Amino acid sequence: MKVWLKLLIGSILGVILGFVLPEENQSVTAALEWLNRFAIQIGRYVLVPVLLFALVIAVYELRQDNKFWRLVFRTFFSIIICTTSIVVLGILVTNIFPPARIPILMEEQQELVALNLRERIFEIFPSNMFSVLSSGGIYLLPLCIFALFLGIGLSYDKIYTKPVISIIDSLSRIFYHIASLFSEMLGFVIIVLGAYWAVLFHGALKADVYRDIILLLGIFSIVLCFVMLPLCLYFLKPRVNPWAILYGSIAPSLAAFFSGDINFSIPVLLRHSKENLGIQRRANTVVITLFTNFGRAGSAMVAAVAFILIIRSYSSLQIPMETNLYIMLQAILISFLIANHPGDGAFTVLAVLCMGFGRGFEAGYLILKPIAFYLIAIGTFIDITLTSFAAYVISRISGFQEDKDIRHFI
Repeated sequence: MKVWLKLLIGSILGVILGFVLPEENQSVTAALEWLNRFAIQIGRYVLVPVLLFALVIAVYELRQDNKFWRLVFRTFFSIIICTTSIVVLGILVTNIFPPARIPILMEEQQELVALNLRERIFEIFPSNMFSVLSSGGIYLLPLCIFALFLGIGLSYDKIYTKPVISIIDSLSRIFYHIASLFSEMLGFVIIVLGAYWAVLFHGALKADVYRDIILLLGIFSIVLCFVMLPLCLYFLKPRVNPWAILYGSIAPSLAAFFSGDINFSIPVLLRHSKENLGIQRRANTVVITLFTNFGRAGSAMVAAVAFILIIRSYSSLQIPMETNLYIMLQAILISFLIANHPGDGAFTVLAVLCMGFGRGFEAGYLILKPIAFYLIAIGTFIDITLTSFAAYVISRISGFQEDKDIRHFI
């Protein structure tokens, strides 16, 4: 059975189970929450070794071909263009079709949400270079920097480095095979994720006040990922079938939506980009690594839309153009800095937006806390779907992509 079909059936079964279970039963909810956390850790389990060894080899091979920095700059340029375009589009849609205001609930702020950039920089360059290998697997940027330097170091002298290159290449292929086995099991794992998501979603629908924002983000994400992104592929030469690319990206998109976790989705995305979209390992790893660390366009867009709704809920006045511009720029900037938030990107951007804006909005994000899971799910879904399309386009332009027969898609 195809992996995407396993994930689709598993997610449908999970959602049905979630709606059937008694959500008022605290024991059931607590058990599902624990199982949800365990399921996400299963999905993350093999990510670090897969990413580490694949990225080292990718950096080495690209440097041998003198194409590494060209690919990196092309990817960063794409990240900036995609993030800006999607955030601007989200803000425009929200102003044209504003969702209903949400009643303000006086709620005490529980904790301070901060990016802690100084500490994050220390983590990127710790006192001991090898300490990044013993991290918890949440913040992957230090590991990626380590892989970058190791890949560069392998170019030192081929006589000395050839045995190490062979070992790392073998380990990369071994852990890729292990990750493939885990992706085959995710059909069962996603049942738990779907059930927990459905329980939370059922509760959010009962609140009634969130229906407009849920509908707006849902329709926008469907139109963006299933219509606009495929249409963008028509500009590629030679022509490609955009629906085949969309079909090849279904599995990682499903994993992203129900897990709401970037790190959970990366192993699935790496496999499908290679075996469905025909992206070579060297480009696949580098582009996906950069996009999942810095290209969080979906999370930025969701946060910008949610923040506009918060402002409208606090005040009936029209939001001026300069405020819309401020929200756009801040959402984009913050989205570049949330690499250490793989499982709560959109809500973190929203919280930082509120506190940075001030003027009494510091705790404004709390009125959307009941649907935080939904904001995160939509943001992660767009992030991963966009990454899949971007990886295909960049790799094709750079000469690192070979077409695959749709019959052989996994």
